[in-house]
Amino acid sequence: MKVVIVDDQTIVRDGLVTICERLPDVEVVAAVGDGRQALAAVAEHSPDVVLMDLRMPHMDGIEATRHITMDHPGTHVVVLTTFVDDESINAALTAGALGYLTKEAGREDVDRALRAAARGQALLDPAVHARLVALARQQPTAGSRELPAGLTAREAEVLLCMAKGLSNREIARSLFVSEATVKTHVNRVFAKTGSRDRGQAIAYAHRHGLG
Repeated sequence: MKVVIVDDQTIVRDGLVTICERLPDVEVVAAVGDGRQALAAVAEHSPDVVLMDLRMPHMDGIEATRHITMDHPGTHVVVLTTFVDDESINAALTAGALGYLTKEAGREDVDRALRAAARGQALLDPAVHARLVALARQQPTAGSRELPAGLTAREAEVLLCMAKGLSNREIARSLFVSEATVKTHVNRVFAKTGSRDRGQAIAYAHRHGLG
């Protein structure tokens, strides 16, 4: 797995390089200090995953994530930041980040997030998930109103499973349907919610009280 690390603090960046290089089958192909450099590194190395800070000079992590997910669909972004506020979380997921970790994360957390992202699966820090759940509870429940974006009941179920971080195979087992059927529902959810990937779909789910 090829990884690019992006953080404007040299000591943090070097520490992340050390952590990632000790993970099995992980190659750090670049370590850079801002969003512009991140875009150049992704264009040059075509990494599987970018480990992205949010607050950086020249171009922040949100804008860089947006460009990467639009221009390099084979590369997935995992955010690693000190910020766990609703605005940062929602902006990162809407921009296309698949994972969101805080800098309290340990080596094993980073390992799981990188591997999940490389498989196209979402993985959120427990603190981030708790914020999203709290936000969703402030919204009307799905059962109390018409489902948003014209979602069917089954598509809403699939979206809920996605918001829990389940893979297509795990959703298929949970709903007792085939994996091909789940893939069809996932694609319809993406189309109806205007989402490019699972991270954006998860952000949509929580914004509309489906989390």
